[in-house]
Amino acid sequence: MKKFSAWILSLVLILSLAGCSAQAPAATAAPTTEPTTAPEPTAAPTPTAAPQETAAPDPSPEASAAPEASDAPSGGKTLVVYYSATGNTQEAANRIAELTGGDLFELEPADPYTDEDLNYSDENSRVVYEHDNPDARDVALVQDTVDNWDKYDTVFLGYPIWWGIAAWPVNGFVTANDFTGKTVIPFCTSASSGLGESGELLAEMAGTGDWLEGQRFSSRVSQEDVQTWLDGLGL
Repeated sequence: MKKFSAWILSLVLILSLAGCSAQAPAATAAPTTEPTTAPEPTAAPTPTAAPQETAAPDPSPEASAAPEASDAPSGGKTLVVYYSATGNTQEAANRIAELTGGDLFELEPADPYTDEDLNYSDENSRVVYEHDNPDARDVALVQDTVDNWDKYDTVFLGYPIWWGIAAWPVNGFVTANDFTGKTVIPFCTSASSGLGESGELLAEMAGTGDWLEGQRFSSRVSQEDVQTWLDGLGL
């Protein structure tokens, strides 16, 4: 009888415990996943780099190079005009143009002189006839005016000496042009004769321009002689 009572009591106790377990709220199950990783902060946008200045193009050598010093007389462009019978005056003119930076202009007779024409010892030669007959000295030139004449302020005028005066092929150039406002500088070449009055006679023929005293060079003019003369002009 005691055993049966003890068994009944145990059964009642088990049932009571089971009922309590059913009424108690189940505990929240622990999460089985890893915590969500916090998103990485969005990187701040990289500021747009300021545009670099476009490098200026390298200037051309002509634009960047400093102008070379010129030995030309100041005041404007220089022109070297010459008539040369045998090449000596041409040589002097080339040296003057080189040292002054001037332009060259050769006076060419429309009817060129031959070697026979220039034979002074032949009384029948062309130059002897023209010397003896001044009216025959009006020698026509291929061109007696210069393009852009107005841009030249200084004019060197060269010629050989014929019988103590300027070779007359230059006369046509002198009378065909207006030298107003220009400085005119005669020069000549000769074996022995000096400049004489050749410069003054040409100035009278021109009637305009500021004519300076000229210079005589020997038949074999040197660059040193020309440079010394140019240095002494004071222009």
